[in-house]
Amino acid sequence: MASSSENANPELRKDAVWNRWVIFSPARAKRPSDFKSKSPTDPNPNQQCPFCIGHEHECAPEIFRVPPRHPDWKIRVIQNLYPALSRTLPEPQHAPSGSLQTGFGFHDVVIETPVHPVQLSDLPPTEIGRVFVAYTERIQQLASHKSIQYVQVFKNHGASAGASMSHSHSQMMALPIIPPSVSARLASMKDHFDQTGKCFICKIQREDLLIDSSTNFFSLVPFAATFPFEIWIVPRYHSAHFHELDAEKAVELGGLLKLMLRKMSLQLNNPPFNYMIHTSPLHSNGSELAYTHWFIQIVPQLIGIAGFELGTGCYINPVFPEDAAKVLREVKVPE
Repeated sequence: MASSSENANPELRKDAVWNRWVIFSPARAKRPSDFKSKSPTDPNPNQQCPFCIGHEHECAPEIFRVPPRHPDWKIRVIQNLYPALSRTLPEPQHAPSGSLQTGFGFHDVVIETPVHPVQLSDLPPTEIGRVFVAYTERIQQLASHKSIQYVQVFKNHGASAGASMSHSHSQMMALPIIPPSVSARLASMKDHFDQTGKCFICKIQREDLLIDSSTNFFSLVPFAATFPFEIWIVPRYHSAHFHELDAEKAVELGGLLKLMLRKMSLQLNNPPFNYMIHTSPLHSNGSELAYTHWFIQIVPQLIGIAGFELGTGCYINPVFPEDAAKVLREVKVPE
């Protein structure tokens, strides 16, 4: 029987996706329904910034816009003005070896709306779907570079979640390596597949953890959620690569993401948050495709990471996933 806050005994759960343990310790917290952000994201004032329409000249070079070559754009993909990796360095011709290589890579920004006060969750599903399609198009462009092994798409919303600009945007980093957490996820998923012959994510849905669903996607709080009120959005169909998402499914995904962001904002006092798209390496071999399955992870910033987490790689979550899922299921979003 699944635990809940009514049983205040701590519990350890194995996260089978990243192969790590999470401690659930509800005695350290209040009731799940009382969880609120202590630092809600400030509503965007009606101001102007370099990401606003008409200020394109203040930004780093544009890669493409939607619609193409149109002055009244909806989305712009641009280079990051302060990139973590450099696209101007010589591209490596061989896979990395040893413990040092040049910092070649790509760091881009996706400006999700031309208007400053509008947030991603304010957009209709069709417009959020366009943002997803922009991600897929840019990933496909980056895949033409043989040295690029992985593309991380992520969004930081709110200053305490890492956003340096309040204008709604997300980022993409194309790396010449496979990051450690991706390698750990792939290894864990392979172990499960080798033992069962099945993709773990394909079987992850559980009624007491489910929040909502659509024809091709569902949202849930994972069984061993690392963070309180963490949400995953998962394709029902097996798919290893996010960039294979088509335009029709992108709109459907946009509708479910919008619903999750609105539920999270209403229940948790508009918290800062991050979302990350977990996908497969660009040049996966055929066997990897059988056990890897992309998904979106949404993490509201409600608690900090301290010495225990940094020292052990284990996390302490004060809210049982079953309780978080029930609270989020019951949030009524106004039409």
